[in-house]
Amino acid sequence: EPAGICLACSYECHGSHRLFELYTKRNFRCDCGNSKFKNLQCKLLPEKGKVNSGNKYNDNFYGLYCTCKRPYPDPEDEIPDEMIQCIVCEDWFHGRHLGAVPPESGDFHEMVCQACMNHCHFLWAYASQLAVPALTKANSLEDEGIVLKVEESEEQKKEIKKESGAEHQETKEGKQMEQLNEPSTSSGSDFLNIYGYCSKFLQKFPVETAKTTSESSFCKLKELQSKPFLKKDTATFWPSNWRSKLCTCEDCLKMYSELEVQFLTDECDTVLAYENKGTSDQETERRDPLMDTLNSMNRVQQVELICEYNDLKTELTDYLRRFADEGTVVKREDIQHFFEEFQSRKRRRTNRMQYYCS
Repeated sequence: EPAGICLACSYECHGSHRLFELYTKRNFRCDCGNSKFKNLQCKLLPEKGKVNSGNKYNDNFYGLYCTCKRPYPDPEDEIPDEMIQCIVCEDWFHGRHLGAVPPESGDFHEMVCQACMNHCHFLWAYASQLAVPALTKANSLEDEGIVLKVEESEEQKKEIKKESGAEHQETKEGKQMEQLNEPSTSSGSDFLNIYGYCSKFLQKFPVETAKTTSESSFCKLKELQSKPFLKKDTATFWPSNWRSKLCTCEDCLKMYSELEVQFLTDECDTVLAYENKGTSDQETERRDPLMDTLNSMNRVQQVELICEYNDLKTELTDYLRRFADEGTVVKREDIQHFFEEFQSRKRRRTNRMQYYCS
């Protein structure tokens, strides 16, 4: 029966077990010591509950990946190919087993596999507008290794022309409104000036509120589904900011919940977000706490702290050198005794240093 354990439990409780290293699974709770293990108690948290209902176990827990159900690295696979993780099922796939040749690795940030595209069928409507085009191949990847960029379809070209035409029309209308609102010395434009003033005045009334409410209930997905789009039996590849463009109306949020993909609207769920967080945490760990403390002090306090630090360092080094010379082990009691003696010597020095003002 598959089980997933955290890194700490793998060291503390499962040293003799065969383990497969996996990337973090979404909403997964450590199984160490729970009902999956009959005779094992977690040494770090003995009172473990039953199996987490949110845990999902796929072939990765048996050391198998992709649609080919092979281990990674595969000793029998001689074809060089990178593994790509699906953001929905979190399984890893060979690039050649996705039904489409992946774009260059720098051209996309996330991938949704074939099975998850069928499960999250609504994504096909977004794919026509947002997804990064895959590469197409003349012959098999193993035989020729030749890939070509996919040409834009006629539908996409028409859509681009429509969008550019709409933008041109908006620009033209914007210029007309600017002309209407500009003051003019010509008597023939007095009516236009009054119209522009009235338009600004009317914007303060509840008419604008009604418009905003209408826009908040607008469904981007229904608009995309009203246009023709193509479904394929392939994986899809997405740019870095595509999640922010998913519809968040009430009906769509309900659909995400039913399909158990609410995380798709979470920008912090992405691998890039986790990598940035890890980089930030590492930079925080590399910061010297002593220097941070010194920077927050005045000059006198800095000198006193440095002197205390140097005294502690010198005395501790001399104290530990005796254990090294004798070849004995330093115990907890030894360290505790050293600091008690150090504090006692510090108090005696402080008591002798009395200052008087004349």
